Amino acid sequence: MERPVLPLAQLHAFVVLAEELHFGHAAARLGIAQPPLSQQIRRLEDKVGHDLFSREPGRVALTAAGQELLPAARRALNDLADGLAAARAIGSGQAGTLRIGFAASLALTVLPGLLRGFRERYPDVLLDIREMTSAPQIEALHEKTIDVGLLREPPDDEPDLAFRTVLTEPFVAVLPTVHPLAAQRTVELARLADSSFVLLPREVGPQLHDQIVALCAEAGFTPRIAQHAVEWQTVCALVETGLGISLAPASIRRIRLKGVAFRSIQPNTTRTRAAMAWRRNEQNPLVTNLLEAVGNPPHK
Repeated sequence: MERPVLPLAQLHAFVVLAEELHFGHAAARLGIAQPPLSQQIRRLEDKVGHDLFSREPGRVALTAAGQELLPAARRALNDLADGLAAARAIGSGQAGTLRIGFAASLALTVLPGLLRGFRERYPDVLLDIREMTSAPQIEALHEKTIDVGLLREPPDDEPDLAFRTVLTEPFVAVLPTVHPLAAQRTVELARLADSSFVLLPREVGPQLHDQIVALCAEAGFTPRIAQHAVEWQTVCALVETGLGISLAPASIRRIRLKGVAFRSIQPNTTRTRAAMAWRRNEQNPLVTNLLEAVGNPPHK
């Protein structure tokens, strides 16, 4: 037997009348006249097939059928209210899950403040934070496995993606503390020409890698790369062991290793840029809200 579909307006009228047990009071609460209320209740009773109220002069009472329907009607209305509230929250970016990829070095700089500010404004949004180097973030944005990326040196050939700078900073030399130049406050790059370098592989951050090579070329040499490491913390650890030296964004100085010294470089003509990345056609309101939460890019 096919179940009757009960219109929500009729259920609402039924619940209000069940609470008031007075047609006049219920109609006033609903903001309608009494005859339309009576018609809605009668239509609902026709669908149920039984009277939901007993009507006697001066007295309205729930029947057994009405008492049975009342809890289910309240649940249906509450579920609808909850669903509408959830839909509004999702639609306005007040709730949901935001997937963010981030380069590990940015966990030392912009990421904590950005996430803290966003969570203060949108506490009901779940944040799915994924540590990724820059190139995989670009791929993940295209594959829609993340919503936003925080990466180093965004590429110039990604027309489907948009970028916003969130940090610019100079490069520093990363030296073992036993290195002869570690005693100086500023290191001339040309004096590193004979050193072995520990760098990120170009495939995980091509623009950043090329910037470092260009800095060395400006100083008159091509860096001799002895070792690659995917994360800056690993780069610093390998420098500490004496496998080589490196050039890194200045915020890497926040990695505290006893055997590593961070020194300003000369010439210091290049700044590395960190940016937020997202799909240009993105319709997710969570992304819009995150972009609005990002203030002016810091400079160091």
